[in-house]
Amino acid sequence: MVKIYDSFNRGLLPAILVSTLMACGGQSSVDDVSVDARFGGNQLEMPPDTINANPETNATRNAYFGDLHVHTNYSFDAFAFGTVASPYDAYRFARGEAIKHPAGFDVKLRAPLDFYAVTDHAMFLGAVKEAADTSTDFSKYTHVQALHDLNAPQNQNFESLPQRVTAFSTFLPDTLAKVADGSVDGDLVNQIAKDAWADTIKAAEAFNDPGSFTTFVAYEFTSSTDDRGNLHRNVIFEAADRLPAMPFSRFHSQNPEGLWDWMDGLRNNGIEALAIPHNSNGSNGQMFKMVDWASNPVDDEWARKRIRNEPLVEVTQVKGTSETHPVLSPADEWADFEIMPYRVATTLASEPKGSYAREALLDGLSLADQGITNAYQFGLVGATDTHVGASSLDESNFFSKVGLLDADGARRGSVPMSEGEVEIVRSAGRVNVQEIDGNEYATGAYETWSASGLTGVWAEENTREALYSALRRKEVFATSGPRIKIRLFAGYDYEENDDLADRYAKGVPMGAELHGADGRAPILVASALRDPSSAALQRLQIVKGWVANGQTYEEVYDVACSDGAQVDPETHRCPDNGATVDLSDCSISENVGSPNLDVTWQDPDHNPNHLAFYYARALENPACRWSTWDAVKAGVPPRPDLKKTLQERAWTSPIWVMPQES
Repeated sequence: MVKIYDSFNRGLLPAILVSTLMACGGQSSVDDVSVDARFGGNQLEMPPDTINANPETNATRNAYFGDLHVHTNYSFDAFAFGTVASPYDAYRFARGEAIKHPAGFDVKLRAPLDFYAVTDHAMFLGAVKEAADTSTDFSKYTHVQALHDLNAPQNQNFESLPQRVTAFSTFLPDTLAKVADGSVDGDLVNQIAKDAWADTIKAAEAFNDPGSFTTFVAYEFTSSTDDRGNLHRNVIFEAADRLPAMPFSRFHSQNPEGLWDWMDGLRNNGIEALAIPHNSNGSNGQMFKMVDWASNPVDDEWARKRIRNEPLVEVTQVKGTSETHPVLSPADEWADFEIMPYRVATTLASEPKGSYAREALLDGLSLADQGITNAYQFGLVGATDTHVGASSLDESNFFSKVGLLDADGARRGSVPMSEGEVEIVRSAGRVNVQEIDGNEYATGAYETWSASGLTGVWAEENTREALYSALRRKEVFATSGPRIKIRLFAGYDYEENDDLADRYAKGVPMGAELHGADGRAPILVASALRDPSSAALQRLQIVKGWVANGQTYEEVYDVACSDGAQVDPETHRCPDNGATVDLSDCSISENVGSPNLDVTWQDPDHNPNHLAFYYARALENPACRWSTWDAVKAGVPPRPDLKKTLQERAWTSPIWVMPQES
């Protein structure tokens, strides 16, 4: 039985409650599926030689890189945009194989990743793919006929864009309305989702290779506010031996608090998972509010529930960076980095306040200062949110994220469009067309998107258990795409020559709390190692936030400079290292910058009575932005209103320094 609450007329998706979940409180009946039941007993047993081949664990931990936000043909939007890659294809790509982009060209990583998670939308999971397949019962409904054979080879072209946009925009409201009035079988829609979910699990199990490559069973909870503020989360399961038969979606609740209740219910039944909010930058101030869904002030119960279920935040991805905003951090010269100013899937402006991670970290200190649990004591991760199964990470080879809609420079607004392309874009109504210096460019959100990002994890070995444990303890970091290895420790007794074992023994790593000690200022040990395939490092920074007399403050300190330069003690800034970019061919300065930066630093402005956080940020030398690379390849000048260069970077999770107890 499917129960519908009529909220569609208020501009919301209806809250559809399926029988496997209880209507009140979001608690699951935990209709779990055992591995044995799904795939058959011995099929999943690891052969002894594979088990014996696992590398020894490393007590001081290795850096592993991966993407925890990937969509395939089971996501309704990805399939509508031309994606035929399956979860199996996505994992093959992450292992280093080439797969086909919807536009027909091969995409391949420079080097394999260490872990990957397919996170298809729970809402209408598998439904558009099912509608396109004319052999299925679901395809027989009249309202989905425009989707028939949508991704057949003859339809995989730019000319199909208007049809795709129309079909995509009508599928959601039409199907919702018809499920509500009973003309579409809700049980059939649920069964499609269950089957797609089971296949997603099967793909993750097939490619999980302990010690070599890790997969996580995962999905995306896709919700938003009435004003289209983004509230999306990716739900990552620790293991795959027991899982819910269906993921919790917007159909069950628009309210993320319902998701947390459901996750708590799963946890009480032995199923562990965490949720990662993403694109807070597009939330219109809704992601990090200081009130709950009902507009009540945040209290301990709410805060504990949130941080228990959401220990991490995705700080960078294709749809922009969510660390901070120039309006929120005017003294941070590097705050204006890959800012997407819109609410997700719109060109409506997104309110910065309440939308960025650094401000949320500061607001969390305010809560703690008031004696309330810090709801925003989270770690930082990165991802792509690719919708083609393949992570697009490189500025020089950016293929964006929404398949046929942004497959080349003209479609994503980096190079001028031809007259024919202008006509197609206008007829599709997906993006606007703007004349700049006599040329016509596609203009919407695509040109503000970013070739980003990755999650870095410090773990003893490459297994689900070790990686998930690191995610939980927040010993993780984010990068804007390059595989920069960055670490942060804090303690009171560090010395310049301490090795990694000493750093763990004498203090705490990123993601942890450091408690006060007799008024002494904390000593921070930060390090960053460049990606050999990317630009050299320019500087290493410490970002500090603290609360004093009920007010929050922030400061950015350069703590290590490239090429042996020294930090100015007055400005706390490194001198310019002179690195340049040749915009004619995107070549960068040679022999400028450092391969690694390592520093032991003590806060010169420490107050033992202040609650504070610290995180490290490493910046590369400038290099061409993807839009400039597109222009160079096309033999045209870079689009004049877009930034020509950028500085790739990495962020550690914070360390929270607790005030000295009186």
